[in-house]
Amino acid sequence: IRDLTTAEIAIKASLTGHLVLSTLHTNDAPSTIGRLLNMGIEPFLVASSINLVVAQRLIRKNCPVCREPVELNNDVLKELGIEEEASECIFYKGKGCPECGNTGYRGRIAVYEVMPMFEEIKELVLRQAPAAEIKRVAAELGVWTLRQSAVARLKQGVTSVEEVFRVTDK
Repeated sequence: IRDLTTAEIAIKASLTGHLVLSTLHTNDAPSTIGRLLNMGIEPFLVASSINLVVAQRLIRKNCPVCREPVELNNDVLKELGIEEEASECIFYKGKGCPECGNTGYRGRIAVYEVMPMFEEIKELVLRQAPAAEIKRVAAELGVWTLRQSAVARLKQGVTSVEEVFRVTDK
C-alpha cells in the first residue's frame, strides 16, 4: 500500500468481509497504524478493519561450518536485556571459511513482530495515539519486538550479535 487510493480499496475490501493481505513499508508493526492514519484513513476504519500487523526482517545466519563461540561483554548483554540469561547461553559468530565465502554467514532467517489488534490497541488507534505509545501497550500485552525476536535467534546460536544490532532498532 503506497497511497491513499490503494489504502481505501484495501480497507473497503476488509470491511466487506474479504481477507486482505498487503504490505506497507514501516520500521515496525506499531508504526503501521500511524502510516495509515497519515495517509488519510480515518481512525475508526483502521481500528475496525485491521486484525493483525506483522513486521518482518531477514537476518543472516551464522555459517554452520565455521561458527565458533564468542564472549559478549556486559554492556552488550545489558543493551540486549539478557544479562541474567547470558550464563545459560552460548553465543556464536562465523569466522569465515570457503563454504560461506569468508563472510561467516550462510543463509537468512526471518525475525518477526506480530501485533494482534487487541481492544486496548484499537482504543489507542481511535485516540490517534503515537506509535511509541502503541508499541509500549503492545509490549505490555506480550507482543515481542523485532529486537526480542532477533535476540531469541542469537540465544539459539542461529545468528550473531552484530546481525541483531544491524537489523533491529532498540
